[in-house]
Amino acid sequence: MLLVLSMVLSNAFAYVDPACMATADTDGDGVAGPAPEGYSEESQNNYLLNFYSLATTFSALHGPIPHEPGTGSMGLELSMMPALGCDKRLVLNYTKTEDTNKTPVLPRPRGSFAFPSIDLANGKSIVPYAGFGYVPPVPIGGTRNVMISMEAGAGYADLAEGKLQAGLRYHATLMRTVGEIATPFDIEDPAYIDLYLGSTFGLDASVGYKAGSFTHYASAGWLDVSTFFYIDDDATISNNTAPYAGPTFSLGSQWKPKAFLDVAGELYAAPTTFFDFDDFNISPQDGSIYTARFKVAYLF
Repeated sequence: MLLVLSMVLSNAFAYVDPACMATADTDGDGVAGPAPEGYSEESQNNYLLNFYSLATTFSALHGPIPHEPGTGSMGLELSMMPALGCDKRLVLNYTKTEDTNKTPVLPRPRGSFAFPSIDLANGKSIVPYAGFGYVPPVPIGGTRNVMISMEAGAGYADLAEGKLQAGLRYHATLMRTVGEIATPFDIEDPAYIDLYLGSTFGLDASVGYKAGSFTHYASAGWLDVSTFFYIDDDATISNNTAPYAGPTFSLGSQWKPKAFLDVAGELYAAPTTFFDFDDFNISPQDGSIYTARFKVAYLF
């Protein structure tokens, strides 16, 4: 996954993707810029910094109880990376585009283990579990990316007869990208080594309904994002003035077609940050994402 973002101060000779020139040429004179009314350079910067951390959050991709107590799973997650339109790629008063749409899918190996159930006096059970995800530092397109994720939670249900489930879950992800991240003003300029760091921490509450080999689930939670971006071209640190701090929602289904196979898919949304809630400045312009995620895993 490549993050491409630049917030330098000069806009001379900035490169605009020809595919975005019609959007950038707001006054019809054949030259990029100026930005349309309502555009905010600060919000555009915040959105791009938040976007890649939001795209790599460690959502559940399972019901409140991931699988049978005392069993584990190992598999592969595929997260869709939404392609950003020109209105999100244009920066510096609409005079420069960022090459954000490098890959449509983020693959992430992941695993989990459901511990033996804790039986309660009312016939119900609590199943604690833990999980992890890891993307190794494999060079991709001139950058080196590494990502570590974890989850810990517990589900509540009648394992013998009940179909309804409920659960709480904590998750966190740390990511790092090193390489030419910010696009140069001139595409012929030499590459510089930039650094992007992102972290996400969240808490989810979920409900599920088990119907045969399917478990349908929905969750709502709160997510906190932190970012750091160092641009080596001019030794600039790009500040995220509204790191995402807001709600997340998931709606999905988990399917067990065979005793050893776990398949899941979900829709995931982080609609708007509440970072500036005290000033009543709540806007998705500072960060949001709507995407889909899938998983195939082996149960053991």
